[in-house]
Amino acid sequence: MGDLGVLQWPAMVVTVVAAWLVASERPERRNAGFWAFLFSNVLWIAWGLHAAAYALVVLQVCLAALNIRGAVKASRTAPE
Repeated sequence: MGDLGVLQWPAMVVTVVAAWLVASERPERRNAGFWAFLFSNVLWIAWGLHAAAYALVVLQVCLAALNIRGAVKASRTAPE
């Protein structure tokens, strides 16, 4: 599997945890979820480059942009 080949497993776990957090009603957990998603995007991109899965890399870049948008919108609507 190689050194970077094992990244798919932590990437998968972080993605699932991020989805769980984003679905929370608590704003701080939702915010943490967007950051976790961004971390999972980085992991998936590293794995995708290693595995020559370029469609996955492009997908993760697009999802990262959406996660940044979500994090910005969440921070604007968070109670002070």
